[in-house]
Amino acid sequence: MNTSTVVEGNTEQILDLAAQVGRTLQARNWFLSTAESCTGGGVSQAITEIAGSSEWFDCGFVTYSNASKTELLDIPEAEIAQHGTVSEEIAAAMAEGALANSNADVSVSTTGIAGPGGAVPGKPVGTVCFGWSVGHRTHTERLVFAGDRHAVREQTVIHALQGLLRFLK
Repeated sequence: MNTSTVVEGNTEQILDLAAQVGRTLQARNWFLSTAESCTGGGVSQAITEIAGSSEWFDCGFVTYSNASKTELLDIPEAEIAQHGTVSEEIAAAMAEGALANSNADVSVSTTGIAGPGGAVPGKPVGTVCFGWSVGHRTHTERLVFAGDRHAVREQTVIHALQGLLRFLK
């Protein structure tokens, strides 16, 4: 299988998942916000590829630096220092911060190490933490994906959308 086939197949999967998210949110008359670090806005891009997404997508925060996580999502510097940027605690805080600083009803967050550098003890390249939040309920996950930077980011977008669909059920 060549690279273009893999990318094309994943692109179709991502767009299908984004459309499913849209239908689910629209049925509830809910809005989504995103808080992304390692994906650099990839989840928001997938969402806004869907025509009519303005009916259910409020906004996205691309908070790549720790300072932006503090300034835009109200995550205390001490919390980032205590847990590390790539942690379920910060993924939860990002998802909750996206809700608190938007008009959305549900949010998704991603923070991770896409590579090729950045690994630290206990957090190899490919480590990604996710958060999904609605109301006062937040769910987090930590996964380790294989592959290069592009593959890790793509798998992260897919899992973020799949997790959002599971979270909404």
